[in-house]
Amino acid sequence: MARPPRIDLAGYAYHVLNRSVGRRRMFAGVGDYAAFERALAEAVARAGGDVALLAYCLMPNHWHLVLTTSRDGALSPFMKWLTLTHTQRYQVARRSVGEGPVYQGRYKSMLIEQDSHLLTVCRYVERNAARAALVEQAQDWRWSSLWRWRHRNDADMPADEDPALTLSDWPIHGGGRGGARGRGGGGRPRNWLRTVNTPVNEADAEAIRRSISRSRPYGGPSWVDQCVASLGLESTTRRPGRPANRETADDET
Repeated sequence: MARPPRIDLAGYAYHVLNRSVGRRRMFAGVGDYAAFERALAEAVARAGGDVALLAYCLMPNHWHLVLTTSRDGALSPFMKWLTLTHTQRYQVARRSVGEGPVYQGRYKSMLIEQDSHLLTVCRYVERNAARAALVEQAQDWRWSSLWRWRHRNDADMPADEDPALTLSDWPIHGGGRGGARGRGGGGRPRNWLRTVNTPVNEADAEAIRRSISRSRPYGGPSWVDQCVASLGLESTTRRPGRPANRETADDET
């Protein structure tokens, strides 16, 4: 199946992910996770408001980002700078320059309808570590936007644990409270921690996994049909000619 066209238009929300080559461990310890967070913080700052970070989760061999853009063509250079910078720093730190790629390939990006579907994706992303049994409660996973939002008011957060990574308010009125000290991340619904720590129902989880495996827009049927028709994404909704290997539960490992 041919690769679907890369959509890079203002006003959309994107679920973006990539994983390590061969699914080998990418983040071996605190230093690796922290280094990626620093690169992500720099990428957000460099974007100058053109790209907003709503949610993220770093896992041992992959990561998820939920982003919005306010300028056409902003996503591609943002992701190119982030993955290239992370790769270069990773290889220098390991003295592995020239020994092969870090990532399995180009990043995936899926459009998300900015209604309850966006909340479902953010919930799915922020719950990733709990779903993989790395922690009991999702907010305890240090390398996620949920942890960062949960600790947004911690005045005594050590400087080395705060790479000035700015979370943007969600473009959905959820009744949540905004962040403090410029940390952002407002717009979460009330009782968000309880919601995240409740498993996503299987139908929604399967729809997200299908969105990832086919790079298909994730949203209501009419919205998906409109995106497919207007953006030339017909290949993301066609049935494959042969059974495809299912992605690992979108990556619970």
